[in-house]
Amino acid sequence: MALVYLSLGSNLGDRDQFLAQARQAILKTFSMVRFSKVYETEPVDLADQPWFLNQVVELQTDLTPEVLLEWARSLEAQAERQRKIPKGPRTLDVDILLYDDWKLEVEDLVLPHPRMEQRRHVLVPLAELSAGLFLPASCLTAQEALEQVKDPAQVRPHATA
Repeated sequence: MALVYLSLGSNLGDRDQFLAQARQAILKTFSMVRFSKVYETEPVDLADQPWFLNQVVELQTDLTPEVLLEWARSLEAQAERQRKIPKGPRTLDVDILLYDDWKLEVEDLVLPHPRMEQRRHVLVPLAELSAGLFLPASCLTAQEALEQVKDPAQVRPHATA
């Protein structure tokens, strides 16, 4: 079984409902699941869009990274995600952050996620779940990476989470 961390995000439509549906699907599919709190986060790459709800999930799986990516894409498709604008608004975004300590670069999938250590909206919930988790790209723990991140985007607990 591989230990995996996923990032969930939504900034279109009923954000709470899209995350809730993703959580339900995760609980039906995987074992040993833990969820961070939900955070409301300022957009990073494309500022002119609604704020996101973000959450990190820890789970165990026998799926390969490639099959896990297909599963994540199917969740996004169920939420009718449109990929019209790069980094643009989306009903649901599911990113694989870490898959054990694997380093992998194939079409559409890079592990560990290449920008996760630069993103406060990822590091806050990741450190909440596992502050001492070792991040292979920087050789820092999740908490250390959070303390050093230069991303100025606001991240706050979501009121209805």
